[in-house]
This record gives sequence, structure tokens and C-alpha cells, in this order.
Amino acid sequence: SQAAGEGGGAEGGGGSGSREAVERLVREHPVVVFMKGSPAQPLCGFSNAVVQILRLHGVEDYRAHDVLQDPDLRQGIKNYSNWPTIPQVYLNGEFVGGCDILLQMHQNGDLVEELKKLGIRSALLDAEKDQEKK
Repeated sequence: SQAAGEGGGAEGGGGSGSREAVERLVREHPVVVFMKGSPAQPLCGFSNAVVQILRLHGVEDYRAHDVLQDPDLRQGIKNYSNWPTIPQVYLNGEFVGGCDILLQMHQNGDLVEELKKLGIRSALLDAEKDQEKK
């Protein structure tokens, strides 16, 4: 767990906001989210929405990085993706988008397909099966 102290969470080497550091973070796990706060305690509505969408799909195993803990990372991820807002979602190292895009993918079924490519079975598929049985 990270201390709530100033500037915590920056690893040495190139600075946490450098392109190399950000590249390492987006590739460290199949699902990576840069957000305000943590999954247990999101600190903005959009970050909360991303966490809820992932939870709906049963995606528990993902890396979340709190950009509020690290101003360099907060700017670095925006530069890396060329996307001005947080949260940002990465699947298999590829930038997917923010809250609005993830919500759209959730609503049109694309997220289920993208997760499948990562070997993650969406919990919504099981929920649909349960509905069909009734």
C-alpha cells in the first residue's frame, strides 16, 4: 500500500512521467487504468464509472495507478496517449479511451469482445445465461 505522503509512488529512472516509464506501466498488465484515487476509493465520478464498468464485467485483476499521487505521471500519461483527461484505460498496452469510450464499449458489447481477446471472460456473459434460463 502506498503512503499518503507527498510524491509517493515514483520509481527511479527516467522519472515517473517519462515516456519509457509510462510505456512500462501500460504494458505491465493486460488491463491498466490510470485514475484519480484507487479502485477501492475513486476520487472522481469518471474514475468511479470506469471501476464500476470493470466490476460489472467481473474484471478484478487489473493495475490501477492513482495520478493524484504523482503529478509527473498525471502529465506523462496525457502526453503518452495524447488524450487530455483522466481516467485512461489500456488493454494489452493499447490505449482504449476514457470513461465515455469505455461506457460506449460496454453498452454496444465491444468491451466483452476486447476482454475475450485478453483471455478474460466477461461476467455479463454468465449473467445473460442466467437470464435465459429463467
